[in-house]
Amino acid sequence: MTMTITALTLDLDDTLWPVMPTLLRAEAVLQDWLRAHAPATAAAFDVPTLQRLRGEVGRRHPALAHDLTALRLITLREALAAAGDDPALAEPAFTVFFAERQRVQWYGDVRPALERLAARFPLLALSNGNAELAATGLAPYFVGAVSARSCGVAKPAVRIFEAACAELRCTAGQVMHVGDDWTLDVVGARRAGLHTAWIRRPEAALHRGPASADADDAPAGLHLHLDDLLVLADALGA
Repeated sequence: MTMTITALTLDLDDTLWPVMPTLLRAEAVLQDWLRAHAPATAAAFDVPTLQRLRGEVGRRHPALAHDLTALRLITLREALAAAGDDPALAEPAFTVFFAERQRVQWYGDVRPALERLAARFPLLALSNGNAELAATGLAPYFVGAVSARSCGVAKPAVRIFEAACAELRCTAGQVMHVGDDWTLDVVGARRAGLHTAWIRRPEAALHRGPASADADDAPAGLHLHLDDLLVLADALGA
């Protein structure tokens, strides 16, 4: 069945790097910037308070659930306004956060595995997050990217997987999606007709999915349950 796979889509956050340390560092850098440029906001909104506000913003703007950039900008504008600072500072504040958010630390298997996989298959990034290939150093391995923000809908919606297949000029049955989240990555991709590889890294603090990798309730197709991307490269003969 691996002979039918002609392209791969890969999730980014928590599949190629641990995302929580990246976000916590970016939040800390943002707080430093706010203390220097909007001290009233920094005093009123520490990281947990900003996170709670962002959750409230998300609940008030469900149509923007796919656009994390928009939600963060709205959150910053509201926090700045509430503290009496200039809401126009939201854009430069987000720029500082976003630059730090791109400074990711790849898992150790990622570079050698992507070198092997990219030599065999076209690779497309498929993410609900707002990491950018060029800024994270991944661009040389990928032919492109489809994000929830660019597509207008987030995983596990079938439409984002269909958009990825269209970008690759492949049918769903020719594509394998690789990701760490059972619902967003595995269930979503299989409902769209893609093959799947579920990456459950032993070092990850949280495995988002069932204890079993059973996917019998999904459409027919190849489903792999793997510890890292090098094992995937081996399994696909890359």
